[in-house]
Amino acid sequence: MKEPIAHISEDGRIHSLIDHLTGTAEQASTFAAAFDSECWARTAGILHDLGKAHPDFQAYLCNARGIDVSEYDDQTTGVRPNHSGAGAIFAGEKWKNIIGKTFTYLVAGHHAGLPDWFGGRDSLTWRLENEKGIADVVRHYAAPLLEALPAQCQPPAFAMHCRNQDAVAYHLWVRMLFSCLVDADFLDTEAFMDGDKHALRPTFPSLNELKARFDREMQLVIEEAKKKNSLVNRVRADILAVCRTAAMQAPGIFSLTVPTGGGKTLSGTAFALDHAIQYNKSRIIYVIPYTSIIEQTADVLRKHFGFENVVEHHSNIAPEKEKESPQLILAAENWDAPVIVTTSVQFFESLYAAKSGRCRKLHNIANSVVILDEAQLLPPELLHPCVEALNRLISDYKVTVVLSTATQPALPNLCQTPREIIPQPESLYEQLKRTHILFPGDMNQPRDWSSLAAELAVYEQVLCVVNTRKDCHALWKEMPGGTFHLSALMCGSHRSRIIADVKERLTRGDSCRVISTQLVEAGVDMDFPVVYRALAGLDSINQAAGRCNREGNKMELGEVRVFIAPKPAPPGLLRKGEDTTREMAALSGFTPDTPNAFRRYFEAYYSSINDTGENWWRDNLVKNVNPAGNVQFRTAGKEFRLIKDESVPIIVRYGGNDKMIDRLRFAGPSREVMRALQRYTVNVKPGVAGRLLAEGRVEEIHDGILVQADSTLYCSKIGLDIYREVYDPEDLLI
Repeated sequence: MKEPIAHISEDGRIHSLIDHLTGTAEQASTFAAAFDSECWARTAGILHDLGKAHPDFQAYLCNARGIDVSEYDDQTTGVRPNHSGAGAIFAGEKWKNIIGKTFTYLVAGHHAGLPDWFGGRDSLTWRLENEKGIADVVRHYAAPLLEALPAQCQPPAFAMHCRNQDAVAYHLWVRMLFSCLVDADFLDTEAFMDGDKHALRPTFPSLNELKARFDREMQLVIEEAKKKNSLVNRVRADILAVCRTAAMQAPGIFSLTVPTGGGKTLSGTAFALDHAIQYNKSRIIYVIPYTSIIEQTADVLRKHFGFENVVEHHSNIAPEKEKESPQLILAAENWDAPVIVTTSVQFFESLYAAKSGRCRKLHNIANSVVILDEAQLLPPELLHPCVEALNRLISDYKVTVVLSTATQPALPNLCQTPREIIPQPESLYEQLKRTHILFPGDMNQPRDWSSLAAELAVYEQVLCVVNTRKDCHALWKEMPGGTFHLSALMCGSHRSRIIADVKERLTRGDSCRVISTQLVEAGVDMDFPVVYRALAGLDSINQAAGRCNREGNKMELGEVRVFIAPKPAPPGLLRKGEDTTREMAALSGFTPDTPNAFRRYFEAYYSSINDTGENWWRDNLVKNVNPAGNVQFRTAGKEFRLIKDESVPIIVRYGGNDKMIDRLRFAGPSREVMRALQRYTVNVKPGVAGRLLAEGRVEEIHDGILVQADSTLYCSKIGLDIYREVYDPEDLLI
């Protein structure tokens, strides 16, 4: 039998199977060195494509390139076999215990994704039983390769770490190995099949090489701040200096507790950079909760590191940025860059994913510094698996984690007590105190919208933040003309335009009244003299306060007035936040804007959550691992979603995007068009989408793609007008 083929290029070049297996194995081994698992990754690389030696697969490859396949006529069935099953079966035969099972997960899943152990036709159990025939055909070819593999592979000690008999670390270790395998497979195949694309993959400078540029840019910031010589700028300079000193501490988990406006982004990055260089870390990963603020953070980091050295990876990345730098888009596939800016959704869902594309980057999280921005926004119903992921990264994968926020949460069950970077954060909050938060005398007495609107109208510049889009619309309707409305009923492009307009008015000192949902509470640099906030969680109230007297330029403290909305938040997490704040406000000596208050609030809040995801995590990922190694990878990957609210996207007509919508209608959905239209999308509940469809106000132009049909449905003042009757009385006038 001649040497089987792994790939045939368009110009007829042959990539031998043995070259692909060994190339993948060596590259995977290099990746896995970061967590002491080289032998495992190398072995998986040798096993992963053994099924391609099957005559049916060889005939399939040759047919696809028009190459004569007559030599296979007596051996083929005409069916393309699943080539990933054979190596998995050989692994199960060679190693009978959890060692063999680990390799079967990796090899069987390297295209379709990590499988469940139990279940139907997609389960690993079914595949190992039903694909033996393929393995038997290639057994002769595989024999010498299998013989050369190690007789035993000992998992690193951390991989089988147990707590109460549960092997809590195994599932992430398998994903990390899987990441090494699939990334190496992708890269080895790409290098042969698409040399031009492979050549585009950039070689980045090290963090040590980027330090000179970062320090130079930071010096300019410091010099500019010295010219202003304000208290806020002096405190920011002190915070920066403390962060750079603290960076010399040993790796682990840190908290960076700095009031809003204290310069956390750059100071936290300075800590991460100096710490990474001190301890030879590979990259900095900046994790941000909202796509609405990720771009501005990425732009800040680009200014200090260079555009070409920062990879922005999230679902809303603009197509024009993709066109500017195809190299950065390639680096986003596997996070092979010195600085990554991503979302909490992308980061945590990848750590629990099963699909090869989503897992591919995981090995590059190892030996990094992860800054978790606004750490208090981790979803309470998945708090346990999120904290467990952080624990494993810190304990097993040499990751340093920084919890960066003005409202530091008391995350339960962390493997280490976070070391606070700021020596005395309480005194820092006193120095940077720019607002006075006022609670109502009666915490159970609601306001009506009309009287609240009359009170707000007295101010020339005022921001009022409410809890829901419906509340935002109701209060805005009561306000004088010219009041701005901000909510997620506006598409991203619209919101950006409104925010820019508001900032400009505030800078000029013009009249500016804004009614908004919580979307302004993180990363939106507005500066109002007065802020009103509907009762909510203490963290949300303090985040709203961060939009008040932000720069500390006013002689007196800014006012933040908490009020009780006409109706409480719907049952769920918002309501629990309200109730916990009520409990805190009733305590003697309650000060709502101190680190101690935040800690006590989060301890009470988390204790009120009935289910933080521990049962789900245990049932799918740890319960049957010790000693059997049974894990429901695919089920966990499908079910782990940070944003579980079912919503339907509607593409709205805004900003002259009609031609783009027409292109979508007539040419069909493409990656470029759909990414471009994300900035013009509003998400609504399925019931609302169904009603708008029935009323003919939106249309389904392709399967599952809804587009605004009624020209009056989207309003320049409030966005998607879902609270209006089908017809206004004025529409009926002739």
